[in-house]
Order: sequence, then structure tokens, then C-alpha cells
Amino acid sequence: MSQYAHLSEVDPEFAPFIAMLRSQRDWSEEDISVQQERFNSVFLPMLMGYRRPRLPAASTYRVNDYSVPVEDGEITVRCLTPTPCGSTGRKTFPLLVWIHGGAWMFGGLDSDDYLLRMICVECQISIVNVDFRLCPQQPFPVGLNDCYTALKWAAAHTRLYQANLDKGFIIAGQSSGAHYAAIIALRAREDPFFRGRAISGQLLQIPHVIHAHAYPQRYKHELLSMEQNKDAPLFDRGRLEVCYDRLQVKKTDREFSPLLANSHQGLPPTYIQICGLDPLRDEGLLYERILRQSGVATKLDIYPGVAHGFQTVFPHIKAAVKYDEDFSNGIKWLLSKVDKPTSRPSSRRSNRSSKAHRRRRS
Repeated sequence: MSQYAHLSEVDPEFAPFIAMLRSQRDWSEEDISVQQERFNSVFLPMLMGYRRPRLPAASTYRVNDYSVPVEDGEITVRCLTPTPCGSTGRKTFPLLVWIHGGAWMFGGLDSDDYLLRMICVECQISIVNVDFRLCPQQPFPVGLNDCYTALKWAAAHTRLYQANLDKGFIIAGQSSGAHYAAIIALRAREDPFFRGRAISGQLLQIPHVIHAHAYPQRYKHELLSMEQNKDAPLFDRGRLEVCYDRLQVKKTDREFSPLLANSHQGLPPTYIQICGLDPLRDEGLLYERILRQSGVATKLDIYPGVAHGFQTVFPHIKAAVKYDEDFSNGIKWLLSKVDKPTSRPSSRRSNRSSKAHRRRRS
């Protein structure tokens, strides 16, 4: 039995919802276009309706959408900037690049839009929210590459949203978005593009960091939640297998499994949030330990007895309220770890904002 098995003991406030969730649809038996439409037309309005009353005043932030060229097309990013930007208009903020969750095949800019607006104002941080292309329409690694391109675009266009990377440069995501964020942090560590503008922190909410069929022998005795929580509500082992099929990813693709990277040294400070009743629980816990043992500063918050993604479906329960509060505090912790620049080149040197294509949002 996993040493973390007790974390699967159901939270009493979450327990009444489990019977309802047990009747969840089998993803493999339904057309993906139907599932995506239901997500957009039913789930998103429900979530946004809950968060709408908590939105900060419109005068406290600015919203702009931009088109970003990617391979074989373009994607949209939504930029959030705290306002006012100082009496001279020159006040700058740290930057967070956000990758939404949704099992690699659901969601978009609206998935976390209202939450990010709240974070933008509370943490006084500029945010670039990435609308990457989804599977199965686009298999792995198309969505990942979109996010990486967007990260570079964000680093090169900081004047558009009053960002200064010297104050903080965070890559963040939830679930499948956290999976992409973890891979991107490893990529960026080796990329000369980021010399002088390195990522200063990564924030991983309920991350997937190793293919379930790629467990090395040395870790199998620790990665037991995939079996223990195989029938968990909201996201179970069966749904993960459907994701793999739609991603068209091979277990031998080492980049897909950031936990298996040759080295984790030199990665930025990392904040991780993990749910106890989640098939992905143990890999997240193991990843935090590997990072810590590699000299990476880490902060970890665990939510016992609640399922993967619970906070988006039941945002009113106490654990979900704490989850969102911890998200904000995790960002603040990462910003507290930012090294103060000495002779580091200014992040403003690479801006070419005049050529960016902007679409106003409100």
C-alpha cells in the first residue's frame, strides 16, 4: 500500500457528490466533438457564473487579445495587466504565462479567465493566457509547441502588458497544462533564447509528469496512486488512457515524461498543488521530492480526500476555496524567490510590440 494511501480518504464535504460523479460518461464511447461542445456550452458557463461575482472592478485591470504565429497557423493569447500603471504609465509588473487544463482536449481562454483576472489584480502580476491547439485535432506535441512559442512571444513583447521579467517570470498550468509547463521549464533551461531572461518559477497544479506506462522499476513502489485511485471520480485511469490515445503519444517519448529527465538541476523554484483522491497524486509527490533533491526550492500543498480538478466543479467547498487561496499565495512565494538583477540585461531589450496584432477585450 502507498505511504500516501490515507490521502485518498474522502473529504466529508466532498463525499455527497461522489455518487453523482460515479455516473460520469465513458469518454471512449462518445465523439470528441460532442464532448468539446458540452464542455464549452455547459461546464464553462457554470464555472464562469460562479466566479463572475468575485471579479475585481474593471478599472483595476486591462484585457487585450493578440494573435501569435505558430507552425501551420496562429493562436490567440489573452494578456491581463494591472491598472493603473503608475502616474507616468511606466510601472511594470512580473509576468505569469498560463496554460489551461482540460485533458489536452478541452478548454481555451475562457477556462480560467475570471480566476486569472482576480489573480492579476491580487498579485499585481501581468498574465499571458495561452489558447493552444487541442487534441485529437492536433496530436502531441503540437499543443506543447504552441505553448512554447507563446512563451517566447511573451518574453519578447513585455511592453504590451507592462511586464518586467527582472521582477519575475513564471510558467504555470493546471493538470494537462501543468504537464506542458513542466516540459517547457526543462526546454527553456537549455534554450539560448532564455539567457538573460530565464524563467524564475514554475507553478504546477495537479500535474501529470510521467506516462503511466513508462514507470521505471526504481519508482514503481512509490507510484501506487494510479492503481489505488484508478476509479476516482472526475478523472480516472480510463480517462487518462483515452487521453493517451487521442494525443497519439508513445510511452517511449521521454519528453512527455518530465519526471524522467536526465537532470532536474537548474530548474526554477517550483510550487506544486496535489489532490489526494487523484490517480496522478504519487507522481506529483515524487516530482516534488526529485526537484528538492536536485537543489530546486519547492513548496507543496496537498488537498486530502478530493479528486483531480475538484475545485473547478465544486468551487464553493472549503477545500476549493483554500486551493484558490493557495494558488495566489504560491505565486507570491515564487515571486519572493526571484533573484534581484545585478548586471543582467534588461528584459525590455527584445520588445517589438509595434508589430503585434491586437484585439481589444473587456
